Amino acid sequence: MDISVVVPLFNEEESIPELYAWIEKVMKANGFSYEVIFVNDGSTDRSWEIIESLQKQSSTVKGIKFRRNYGKSPALYCGFERAEGDVVITMDADLQDSPDEIPELYRMITEEGYDLVSGYKQKRYDPLSKTLPTKLFNATARKVSGIHNLHDFNCGLKAYRKAVVKNIEVYGEMHRYIPYLAKNAGFQKIGEKVVHHQARKFGKTKFGGWNRFFNGYLDLISLWFLSKFGIKPMHFFGLLGSLMFILGFISVVIVGASKLYNMNHGMPYRLVTDSPYFYLSLTAMIIGTQLFLAGFLGELISRNAPERNNYLYDEKINKTDTLPDDSLPTDRCYLFCLLGRERLLHDRTSDGLCQYVYHQSGNKSRTERHS
Repeated sequence: MDISVVVPLFNEEESIPELYAWIEKVMKANGFSYEVIFVNDGSTDRSWEIIESLQKQSSTVKGIKFRRNYGKSPALYCGFERAEGDVVITMDADLQDSPDEIPELYRMITEEGYDLVSGYKQKRYDPLSKTLPTKLFNATARKVSGIHNLHDFNCGLKAYRKAVVKNIEVYGEMHRYIPYLAKNAGFQKIGEKVVHHQARKFGKTKFGGWNRFFNGYLDLISLWFLSKFGIKPMHFFGLLGSLMFILGFISVVIVGASKLYNMNHGMPYRLVTDSPYFYLSLTAMIIGTQLFLAGFLGELISRNAPERNNYLYDEKINKTDTLPDDSLPTDRCYLFCLLGRERLLHDRTSDGLCQYVYHQSGNKSRTERHS
C-alpha cells in the first residue's frame, strides 16, 4: 500500500464527508493505493455515524472510536499503530489542511529520501490569539531540539516514512514534538514544505490558547530532559548534588574558620549558629545530598526499566561472510575460537603455512603446521 492517511478528529461531522471526497479525488487522480484512518476522539456529535456510512461505501475507510476524549496524541498513536502504507500522512479534519499537498509530500519521502516532512503554513488564517503563541513556541522548539529548518512543529499536515511512525511513541501532548521524537529515534533527515492553509469552514477551533502554550513549554522541557538524561539520570542529579554539597561544605568551613580567626586575634566574634550563612550552608548540603540520592533512585529505576535495552535497528545483515584464501593477509592473521577449554590461535607464517597453536589449561602449548 502506498499511503495511509491518519485523520484525528473531534466533533467534525460537517467536515468529514467533504474531506474524504477530496482525499479520494486526489488519490485516484494520482493512482495511489491508500487507506484513510479516521480516529474519532470521543466526539459527541454524529461524526462516528458518518464514518460508518463512509466505510460502507468504500473499503479504503477505516475507523477507530474512543470511548471518551483522550487528546490528539493518543489518537495519532492508535492511527500510527494501524497504518499499513509505505508513507503515512497526517492531517486535521477541519479542512484547513489541503489534500492536494499529498502527492508532493509522498514524492519527497519516496524520491528525495526524507524520513519526515512537516508542513509549514506560511500564511495563516487563524486569530492572533493562536498565531502569536505558535510563533513563540516554534522559536523555542527550534532552539531546544536543534531542528533549525522547521518553522511549524505543530502543523497537522505531515508525511512520514512508515519506519518512523512504527518506532516513535506519541503520548501525552507530545504530538507537537513529533519531529523531535523522530530525531531522538535516529531519523535525521527531516524536511519542510510550505503548504496552503485555509480558513476553517465549519465549527470552531479547539485551540486551547495560552494554557496550551504554557503546557507546551513544560512538555518540551520534559522531552529534552528525557532525551538527554533519561538513561543516565545520575549525570544530571549527581552533578547538581555534588556542586550544591561542595558549595555548602566550603561555606561551612569559611564560617567556622572566620570565627576561629577572630578568637585567636582577640576580635569580637559570634557563635556559628548565630550566623545566617551557617544555615544557608547546611541547607545547600542537605539539598545536594537529596539531589545525589535522587540520582541514585533514578539510576535504579532506569536499570529496572523493561525498555532499557530497546534499541532501534536501521539494518541487520544475518549471514556468515567467508573470505577466499587469497584475501587473507600474508603476514599475520589471528582467528580465536573457544573450543571447550581450549583456545585456537591461527597464525599465518611468513612461508605461507598456517600454524595452529593450542593453549590448554594446565598443559604446555603444542604446535602443528599445515599447508
